[in-house]
Amino acid sequence: MKRYDPRLWIGLLMVFGGVLIFLQNLNIIADVGDIFWGAIWGLVGAFFLYMLIRDRRDNWWAAFPAFTLLGLAISSFLPNSLEPFSGLVFFAGISLSFIWVYATDTNRWWAIIPAGVTLTLGAISALDGITGADNGDYLFLGLGITFLLVAILPGGSGRSWAFFPGVALLIFGAILSAGAVGWMEYLWPAVLIFLGGYFVLKFFRKTA
Repeated sequence: MKRYDPRLWIGLLMVFGGVLIFLQNLNIIADVGDIFWGAIWGLVGAFFLYMLIRDRRDNWWAAFPAFTLLGLAISSFLPNSLEPFSGLVFFAGISLSFIWVYATDTNRWWAIIPAGVTLTLGAISALDGITGADNGDYLFLGLGITFLLVAILPGGSGRSWAFFPGVALLIFGAILSAGAVGWMEYLWPAVLIFLGGYFVLKFFRKTA
């Protein structure tokens, strides 16, 4: 028997689908479609995760299908009460793939940007589902924090340019966000303390 004979896998999927339908007809489980596809995405994601762990240096690209599909699988298994968080779980999986790429080689600092963007989109999706309002203005806050992380996280040099779009996006996002006027008086000193502390720390590192 061939180890990877497609007939074997097709047969197993058919049996799995039949069991799920049978359990649904007995009112034991519900949302059979989500469970079926969630299991498939989870298995495929686990396969890519195995490839990634087996050879982290050459198979770093496997982080993208691994964590993305695992995030999709987990979101499929969420109960209806946690439905507002399904988008957050999915985008968090995508973000985690970029975080892995950066964490395993800090020279790939570019991965910080899509990691922050996708995680911000997931957080906004969860806020929209919970509050029922449009929270798109928070996108600028997430982008601002992302660029600040680009500037301060290790891996390469000469990225102080990221402070400028980071601070500008934070200010713009604070102005647009609901209720920004009430806490703008706290934002300015926080930004000044953060930037000032960074430059002081950088000065003492160079002196050492």
